Amino acid sequence: MKSAVRLMTAGLLLGVPALSAAEVTWKTALVQPVEWYATTPARTLADSVLLYQTPSGGWPKNTDFSDPPTDEFLEDVRMDHRDATIDNNATTTPLRYLARVLSAANDERTRAAFERGFDYLLAAQYENGGWPQYYPLREGYYTRITYNDNAMVNVLEFLRDAARGEPPYSFVNADRRARAAAAVAKGIDCILRTQVRDAEGRLTAWCAQHDETTLAPAWARNFEPPSLSGGESVGITRFLVAIEQPSPEVRTAVEGAIAWFEKVKITGLRYEGFKDAEGKKDRRVVPDPAAPPLWARFYELGTDRPLFMGRDKAVHYALAEIERERRAGYSYYTTNARTLLDSHYPRWRKRLEKADALAAKTAEKAKRSASKP
Repeated sequence: MKSAVRLMTAGLLLGVPALSAAEVTWKTALVQPVEWYATTPARTLADSVLLYQTPSGGWPKNTDFSDPPTDEFLEDVRMDHRDATIDNNATTTPLRYLARVLSAANDERTRAAFERGFDYLLAAQYENGGWPQYYPLREGYYTRITYNDNAMVNVLEFLRDAARGEPPYSFVNADRRARAAAAVAKGIDCILRTQVRDAEGRLTAWCAQHDETTLAPAWARNFEPPSLSGGESVGITRFLVAIEQPSPEVRTAVEGAIAWFEKVKITGLRYEGFKDAEGKKDRRVVPDPAAPPLWARFYELGTDRPLFMGRDKAVHYALAEIERERRAGYSYYTTNARTLLDSHYPRWRKRLEKADALAAKTAEKAKRSASKP
């Protein structure tokens, strides 16, 4: 009840009626019925979100925005705590929420906050089309073009939706919609230019982060090496297959990524959690012919071997060889590509085949008409 109590306090301070007993948490704030966003609890939650907005216009990560900030929070200037970022769904999720509230009932203060956040995302984009993890820029790997945890894809999806001007973004003005569309186009170009080619020139996948100048795969933390990502590349490919009218370059990029996912999938192993002899949590892979396909989080550049690194930055080719703390605290395998291969990609192929057949039929009809005397 702490969040509810503090939200009621914030509501009273801001002149907003208190929350009802039926509390909506931040985790469920984007999945409520449309009519809920016009209610007092929705408005009170929006007021709390506004309290967390940084001077630059973005929002911090790993924050329960339904729990209004304490004085201690506001005074804590540690990076990762109060700085604006696109990491871990920060900034884009608050903006999506505020859009729902504004779509239900316009409010000048909330709209101004939304527009500041919107402009923050546009300002943070590099000229090459990528986005850094933090903006304003912070020294270190935070300046890299960040696909990690779908950070850049989340921004592109938000801007794509806003550019269309459909609910809940109908209130976004034409200028911002046009700027968003231009930013998405630049972002797609960056995705195409950062897709890694193998030694034979074939398109493969992406690293979780790329150098903002050279566009090459780049380091993040010690256990996140330059590599091909079996995780983040899924989100990138899913974004590409959602493009309504993909260019030939986008089509080629998708086909290259799909072929790579098929090539590097791991069968016959099950990734599981367990407790060791001391009762501590751990993870391992065990033989299992019936297990669904796995993909490694990191694949070595040039060899496509699954790659494992702990905090010591040493290269290993088996999960069991790195420290337990990392094995238990970080996901080195994923199954996310399975849905991409089994569902998203086949639907994409079917849609394009239908569109291509229609285009060919239309072209042939036009050709016959032009040949008539």
